[in-house]
Amino acid sequence: MKKYKVTLTAEERQQLSALIASGKAAARKLAHARVLLHAEAAPGGPAWTDERLAEAVAVGRATVERLRQRFVEHGLEAALGRKPQDRPSRPRKLDGRAEARLIALACSPPPAGRQEWTLQLRADRLVELKVVDSVCDETVRRVLKKTRSSRG
Repeated sequence: MKKYKVTLTAEERQQLSALIASGKAAARKLAHARVLLHAEAAPGGPAWTDERLAEAVAVGRATVERLRQRFVEHGLEAALGRKPQDRPSRPRKLDGRAEARLIALACSPPPAGRQEWTLQLRADRLVELKVVDSVCDETVRRVLKKTRSSRG
């Protein structure tokens, strides 16, 4: 006996069928739609087993189990979409205010005895100014690259 039984409304079934028929979605989303359609118990017979479903749709059995659970607990949209990250893996070193300070620093004249700013000099100056406790030059590079690509 399965713990999570998928029961689709007529509207949900139609929505999933239309999604699959159009084929205009991420492959992962289409696979999840197929799983949900086949996981529902047919009116005249039993639902597909997780192993058979996984094989037919080319996903893992654990994926089928998680998908059933997410559908039952959170609904169709949660089952088709990606699970949101509980919390970012690490907080950002440079927030908006720190990024603004970095850009202002990059636009200022280089330190005495230097022709231009290096990434490491910028990172060291941010620490000296107590904008951040520590920051690596790669973080500085990424922030500057992001702001340079935006012409606004």
